[in-house]
Amino acid sequence: MATTLTAEPGGPRVEILRREVRAAAVVCTVFAAASALAGVAWAFLAPAEQLLVVEPDRGTALTGESVHRFDALAIFVLIGIALGVLGTAAAWRWRRVRGPVLLSGIVLGSLGGALLVKVVGEAVAERLHTRPAHPAIHSIVEFAPSVEGWAALIAQPLAAAVTVLFLAALSTSDDLGSGEYLPFGGHRPAPIAIAPSQYGSAITYGPYPGNGTRQTLAPESP
Repeated sequence: MATTLTAEPGGPRVEILRREVRAAAVVCTVFAAASALAGVAWAFLAPAEQLLVVEPDRGTALTGESVHRFDALAIFVLIGIALGVLGTAAAWRWRRVRGPVLLSGIVLGSLGGALLVKVVGEAVAERLHTRPAHPAIHSIVEFAPSVEGWAALIAQPLAAAVTVLFLAALSTSDDLGSGEYLPFGGHRPAPIAIAPSQYGSAITYGPYPGNGTRQTLAPESP
């Protein structure tokens, strides 16, 4: 029989913390799997750059081909934003584990997922756009797309964090609907019922003659 350990009344509870950590690990794993698939999709969507070989092992980009570097980067950022928003919205549906631990899992999973999109996507792109080791002069070769610069990796975790902030702002309950009033577990403190005080009155009634029986009062004689 499992025992719930409580450090102090209203303090962190071990069982709830474990449940939230397991949920964060699941979220990280799902983000990683989805990001790996998104990396494959990026490899097929990002355009390759074509170069004309002018000398042995030297080439020059054809007209308009250099803009494909920006295209590949823009597609990568858009995929990261879509993963961050949709993945966070799906994780937010896990109502029981909403809180700082889930937020950490979402942000870390998004950051690791962005790295996976880059690594997997570039590896698959190299397979799709192979080129000979020593191409002939005046031939056209393709360079596989790549993600230039590490700043693009923050798009996915940034979109995830903004989505969590937006969803938390829309929540109408203090516990975000999780049922745990305190961070890392803990129930809402029971409300204290305060009975209204007894108000006395200085007005007295009676005594009434006859203790409730009728009594006829004759008029006084002059």
